[in-house]
Amino acid sequence: MKAVPRTRTRSLPGLLLALLVIALTAFAPRATAATGVSTIADALRKSPVYVDPAAAAQLSTAEADTLARQIKNANKPLFIAVLPTGYPTQDLFTDLRTATGVTGLYAVRLGDRFDARADSSVLPRTAVRNLVTSVQGETASTQLTDFTNRALTNLGGKAPASWGGGSADGSGVSSTALIAIGAVIVAGGAGAYTLVRRNRRRHQEEQRAALDRLRVVVDEDITAFGEELDRLDFHPAEPRADDAMRADYERALNAYDQAKQYMADARRPEDVRSVTQALEDGRFSLAQLAARREGRPLPERRPPCFFDPRHGPSVTDATWTPAGGSPREVPVCAADATRLADGRDPAIREVDTDHGRRPYWDAGPAYGPWAGGYFGGGLLPGLLIGTALGGWMSAPAYAADYGTGYGDFDTGGYQGGDLSGADFDPGDFGDFGGGGGDFGGGGGDSGDFGGGF
Repeated sequence: MKAVPRTRTRSLPGLLLALLVIALTAFAPRATAATGVSTIADALRKSPVYVDPAAAAQLSTAEADTLARQIKNANKPLFIAVLPTGYPTQDLFTDLRTATGVTGLYAVRLGDRFDARADSSVLPRTAVRNLVTSVQGETASTQLTDFTNRALTNLGGKAPASWGGGSADGSGVSSTALIAIGAVIVAGGAGAYTLVRRNRRRHQEEQRAALDRLRVVVDEDITAFGEELDRLDFHPAEPRADDAMRADYERALNAYDQAKQYMADARRPEDVRSVTQALEDGRFSLAQLAARREGRPLPERRPPCFFDPRHGPSVTDATWTPAGGSPREVPVCAADATRLADGRDPAIREVDTDHGRRPYWDAGPAYGPWAGGYFGGGLLPGLLIGTALGGWMSAPAYAADYGTGYGDFDTGGYQGGDLSGADFDPGDFGDFGGGGGDFGGGGGDSGDFGGGF
């Protein structure tokens, strides 16, 4: 007779241990992976504001919609992502820019931290850094609103086509309403035409007065540059002169002649931009000539000294705080860098105003085009945040009155909103906290890679 096999039974301690493991596995909190960069990028290609589900408490849906509507209506390539504390920051901006593939300004609120990066074709690094610094320490809603308001004023380019066109709220106007509006316009046409002509004459008179005031300052600049050329101890035929030196010298002379001609042809304040741009080009040519003659490395192309462009090209950036404003980095010449380091005041360019001599940034909106020729590429508005001229530039009427002479944007490469994919300068997009704001541990500047915090 066959023996019946015994059924193996689990001992009570072993059974309890197995049940305990199952229970712990079932009820233990699961680790949730951070939202992928690709997911964030997909969302930003559809709308300018993305709020991660894990960071929803920072910015309400209504607040996010308001920001998105404002950015779309401004038609500017500004992208905002609100992410939770602890989100991985290594190469965050570079990866996000690559995945989105759109040229623009990228801002990230990460927990209670904030930083931003931009393609230099839409906003220079110094301007980005100053904008970020100006909103540090604010609540999420206030910070993102303030940053958006200031950034849209300075930002170049247009919104990506993937956001869609038309009104953000989708509202329309009926044909009946259009007919009624047309009847009102026709009825008041004669009076409106008279008013337009009167306003146009007044505007032209104001522009002529502004140009006359600018002419005094520009003539001083042209004279100062001519004196530099007169003092220059160089002759193209001297034994040590080579072709490169002669080319530098010729460019400087041509810049001087161009500046005089541009000023003679100027009819509006914004025409002055080409004059000061020519002078800046000439001074850089002289800096190159001096380096060649002294056997030094050629200087990099930098903006002129912020405090007085007649000081020549800047050699470094220094921290400066305007009266009643916040600290910001400005380009300075060697002499002003030394003055600031010693706790002394820089040598500031002052101009005549109705209230006496004032720094050019406090002298009136007409000086925007003059300064814009020296500080082009959109750099100037970021430097002037919190000053009188910066405030005027932020007003909607400024461009209508004085043109865009204070800072056109680089016309090379992809412009804001263009689909460029991975074709962008990685030097514009460094690690989170690498220079845009003060996060206590982010070394380097906005062009650094690797190292994270």
